[in-house]
Amino acid sequence: MIRVAVRALILDPQGRLLIVNAWPGGVSDLWTAPGGGADPHMSLPGNLIREVHEETGLTIEVGAPAMVNEFHDPHGSFHQVDVYFRCRVTAGELSEDWRDPEGVVVHRRWVSREELASLRVKPDSLARAAWDGGMIYDPLEPIIR
Repeated sequence: MIRVAVRALILDPQGRLLIVNAWPGGVSDLWTAPGGGADPHMSLPGNLIREVHEETGLTIEVGAPAMVNEFHDPHGSFHQVDVYFRCRVTAGELSEDWRDPEGVVVHRRWVSREELASLRVKPDSLARAAWDGGMIYDPLEPIIR
């Protein structure tokens, strides 16, 4: 079964990208764009608004799709399709006091393209999707464990 998820590409006025560390307890140094699994019977943008708020406390407006990224476990059954949307913040600010109700995201931050290049991120095409424009399809990237 393929899992569908949504992710937000959010650039602040200084051109920095919002990223999150989506590992409970911060046990990994892997960063990604905020978002998560899509619930049935809710639009992808609706799911993304909910996920970004849960993970960051921010309210967003969802724009056009920017990338479709597939990742999978080549030795197992896991296969996920992430749809990335260009978004903008309409209310809120990042706060160290914010807590993800699911306890998954414990760290969130704004980074420049140069800073992102020094971090371990997924997908590999995240910088290109965030800053280069256009629509990207990134097929079957192996999952990181």
